[in-house]
Amino acid sequence: MSIARAKAAYALLINTVRTVMLGTVSAENIPNVSYAPFIIDEAKNIYIFINEFSIHAYNLQTNPKASVMLIEDETKSKQIFARRRLTYSCNATKLDKNSTQWEHIANKFEKRFGNIVYMLRNLPDINIIKFTPSEGIFLMDFGSAYKIKSSDLNQLICIAEGENID
Repeated sequence: MSIARAKAAYALLINTVRTVMLGTVSAENIPNVSYAPFIIDEAKNIYIFINEFSIHAYNLQTNPKASVMLIEDETKSKQIFARRRLTYSCNATKLDKNSTQWEHIANKFEKRFGNIVYMLRNLPDINIIKFTPSEGIFLMDFGSAYKIKSSDLNQLICIAEGENID
C-alpha cells in the first residue's frame, strides 16, 4: 500500500465518519465506552458535546486521559475483521462556556449536525470537551498499519511486519 493511498484513506475516514467511540476510565479504574458526534479541527483536536452528569464527564474530571476511535461503517467495509479505524490517545479539557472558542466550536457543530445543536448548546448542563491527540494508530487493512505521533498528526509511519503497534 502506498503512503499516498494511506494518507488519502486517513483523510477520508476523518472527513466522512460523524461519530467517535470514546473510552474513559473512572477513579476506581472502571472502563467505560460510548460514542458521540464530533467535529475535528485542522490540528486534529476532536470536540464533543457532553452532559456534565454523564459517566464520561465524571471520568474525565478525575482522569483526563481518553481513547477516541473513528471507525469505518461496517456496512461499507469490504472485510468486517479489518474495518478501517483510527485511534488516538488524547488528553481532554473542558472549554469555557463563556469563551469565543466555545461559541466557534458550537457554531461548527450546528453547521455539521443541524438544528438539534441549537437546543443542546443552550442547555445548562451541556459542555464541550476538547480531545488533544498525543499519538495514534491508523489501521487500513490486514498488514497496513500506521503510527501517528503528536509531532505531526498528518504523518503516517508504516509499522513493519512483526513490529509492536504500541
